[in-house]
Amino acid sequence: MKDYVTGDTTFESVPVATSKDVVQARQVVRILAQHSGLSLVHQTKLVTAASELARNMLVYGGGGVVRAAEVAGQGGVGVFVEFRDEGPGIRDVEQALTDGWSSGKGMGLGLSGAQRLVNEFDIQTGPEGTTVTIVKWNR
Repeated sequence: MKDYVTGDTTFESVPVATSKDVVQARQVVRILAQHSGLSLVHQTKLVTAASELARNMLVYGGGGVVRAAEVAGQGGVGVFVEFRDEGPGIRDVEQALTDGWSSGKGMGLGLSGAQRLVNEFDIQTGPEGTTVTIVKWNR
């Protein structure tokens, strides 16, 4: 997934430690989505996915960093967003991606819902933390 992220890629980074930071991360993603020419519907899908993933990172991973950039690849122009935390990791990724499953008090739609809203979704997790990367292409 990351073949189109090169050394020349300029990232916007937002440290996420509070709910206000989640709002800031959403705003950065929205601006990049607008700049890349995503339709309003696709902007909304990307921002919704980013909001869910940043909130999950805060609640379950203790915070982290959101990095986002406009990218170009075989899919055209799009927005790449990475969510990286140093939390305990996700014990069972397959289960966590199941609609309706939640390790907390949520509705269980965060990870699976975010996955459906974007074109590319990758999750790497372990005891050292979790990294989720997403891409929404302007198609």
